[in-house]
Formats: sequence, structure tokens, C-alpha cells
Amino acid sequence: MQSIDEFLKKHRITEVEAVIPDMAGVARGKIIPRSKFETGENMRLPLAVMVQTVTGDYPEDGSLTGVTDPDMICVPDPSTMRLIPWAVDPTAQVIHDAVHFDGTPVEISPRYVLRKVLDLYKARGWKPVVAPELEFYLVDMNKDPDMPLTPPVGRTGRPETGGQSYSIEAVNEFDPLFEDIYEYCELQDLEVDTLIHEVGAAQMEINFLHGDPLDLADRVFLFKRTVREAALRHNMYATFMAKPMENEPGSAMHIHQSVIDLETGKPLFTDDNGQPTEHFYGYLAGEQEYTPCLMPIFAPYINSYRRLSRFMAAPINVQWGYDNRTVGFRVPYSTPNARRVENRIPGVDTNPYLSIAATLAAGYLGMTKKLKPTEPLTSDGYGLPYQLPRNLEEGIVRMAGCEPIAEIMGDRFVKAFLALKETEYEAFFRVISSWERKHLLLHV
Repeated sequence: MQSIDEFLKKHRITEVEAVIPDMAGVARGKIIPRSKFETGENMRLPLAVMVQTVTGDYPEDGSLTGVTDPDMICVPDPSTMRLIPWAVDPTAQVIHDAVHFDGTPVEISPRYVLRKVLDLYKARGWKPVVAPELEFYLVDMNKDPDMPLTPPVGRTGRPETGGQSYSIEAVNEFDPLFEDIYEYCELQDLEVDTLIHEVGAAQMEINFLHGDPLDLADRVFLFKRTVREAALRHNMYATFMAKPMENEPGSAMHIHQSVIDLETGKPLFTDDNGQPTEHFYGYLAGEQEYTPCLMPIFAPYINSYRRLSRFMAAPINVQWGYDNRTVGFRVPYSTPNARRVENRIPGVDTNPYLSIAATLAAGYLGMTKKLKPTEPLTSDGYGLPYQLPRNLEEGIVRMAGCEPIAEIMGDRFVKAFLALKETEYEAFFRVISSWERKHLLLHV
């Protein structure tokens, strides 16, 4: 607690938001007065928090977390202590790890799942490096969920229409908001890189500098919260839905990834002659082989699959290619030492801990099993057949039957995660949509 105490004193903190990321990537926890937090008494939360669905429900199987509804201990990670820039009084936030009373980790905790995968790399003498790119929409405040979303009004007094890809003026429409976002990110040491305008109306993208996977997952987790808070202060919403508007492209979280040798510091994907290695091709092959079984993580909601549609700037297959944005796995042109794989399949609605863990797990399996990828695609991947599950139900079935993924990410995690997804799917299935009322009410 020493480094935490020093932080609290330096910034004259009065309250601490003690948070854990749940399966959906939602911040759960407690707001604790500084005096109580400084006692070092660990926060407790019900273990069932880890299997709470995005709708606030729980799977019927009580054995997933214990039939007696037990607590778990939440232990602060000092490296995640940060200021909350939008708080009225000096307030800190710190991400916690979840453990049982005997000190063993909660195996279904997303943060632990990522640590588990990283430990497998470490045991091989490898260290993965990632760089996420997050797309999101700014939308007008929408208080009625039955009404479609619309772009917000910018400084010109008019909402954006038409495609404005990479437009500086379109970004400048919301300069006051982005000034706050950058200020908030700087105060939290989130180390965001570039900001661009994407294809959709008021769709933006923020890139992160490459680094340690767990640290980047923490930063993405905090960034989403930061952007939503900043947008609210400018009377608009920021949404990380995968497909928020019917006629606009969806939002992704592309993950650039590479691996280095811990002993030498050299890239594992490039040999001494600057050529691709067997590890590089094995990593790609693992992504191709196991991604269809990981879709409940990369596309966790019914809405997620609306993004993965043909000709909507999102991949529909597991092809790979050099500087090819129409496939699932793009290898950007780069220097040999910067050779990397970009996974373009995950939606921005995914849990960053789980999506990074999943893509690293697939690559690890490919390298250790010495799998071989297909030939790189040099044509348009959108015109090829679908290779990914088309809906959440199919994705759940594929993931449930994949033993290698259960072995590497944990049987208990996979069972709990899929039970949660099935509960969310059933909740959605009970809802009668406006499309059904419009087309079926009087015509069938």
C-alpha cells in the first residue's frame, strides 16, 4: 500500500473508486472514503458480480460461483492508481484483482484470464506486444431506446451527413470535446496516440501506443469510461456499440500484435535476415484456426454480428494478407523488426482483457502446434464466403466445443462466460422487435 498512500497524499485524495472489470468490461466496485481505504482492509464483492449479464441478470446455474453466493476479495493493483479528472472533489480510481479467501485467483476474472495467457508466453521466454485501435460514435442524446440514434450537432450547428473519412474539419466540429478527452487521458497517463475521423457519421478512432498487453487492457478499460464521461459533459453520448446505426458501418477494436524474445529482445516474427519466421506463420495460422471458436469474445452481443456484414468495412472471414483491409488478419507494410499481425475482427464492444487474451491465445496455439496458414489473399476478401459464425448462438456452440481454447483460457472461465452469453441471448430472444410488428403483424 506504500505507493498508493503516497499517491493519495500527493493529490490530496478524498475518495477512492475501487473497481474491477466484469465480463462485459463494465466497472463494478465501491466508492470508498480515503480514510477507510488507507486502513488496507481489502474490498469484498459477491463473486456473482463476475457473471452478471449486461442486462443485470444472472445465469440460473448457481454452481458457477457457488450456491451460497460467496464473496471474493478485491486486491488493489498499485500500478493502476489514477486520478479521476471529471470528479468534483479529488478522487482516485484503482483497478483490483479478484482472489478467493485463500489467496487463489478467481479463475473467471477477465484480468486473471489475460494474466494466465501471458504466463504461458513467459514460460516460453516470449513477451507479446499489442497496440489497440478503438472506433466509436458520437451521437445525440437518446432518452428513448425505441428511437434510432442520430449524429450530434457540432460547432456549425448542423449534424454531420455523408462520409467524412479522415476529415480534419469533421473532427474540428467537436474540438471542445476532444480537448477534454486528451486532457483527461493525459491526467490518467493513458498514452493515447492519434485521433482520426472514421467512415461513419461522427465516427472517430483513437489509437494507442504499443506496449504490455495487461497495461493496454487497463488503459482501454479506463479510456472507454473517460470518453463516455467527457461526452456527457458536452451533452452528447459516446457509444461503443459494435453497430449503433442501421446505415452506417460498425465500430471495431483492431489489435496489432507481435512477440519478442525475452532473453534477446529480438522480434520473434523476423529472422536475422529480415525474413518472416515459422513463428510468424504459425501465429497467423493459429488466428485463422481458432478465431471462429472465439467469436463470443470478439462479438459478444446480438448487435455485434450486425457489424460483421459483407461490404460494411468489417471482415467476414479468416483470410490474411499484406496491407489488405478486407480480410480478418492484415499484415501492415513495415520494417522487418516491426512486423506484426492486425486482428480486424473484434468489435469495440468487446471486453479488452478477454479480446486481447483470446487473440494471444489463438496465436500461441498456432506457434506451439506449428500450424501453417493459408496463402496471403491479394484480392478483395469481402466477396469470399463467410467463415465466421453469423450469430451469437452459433458462436456459443463453436466455443463450447473447442477443447484447446478451454485448456488455455480455463475450463471454469469458458463455462461461466458461455452461461452468461446464453442468458443474455435468451433475454434478447424474448423481445419483440419493431421489424416484427411492422412486417408480420398484419401480413402473416
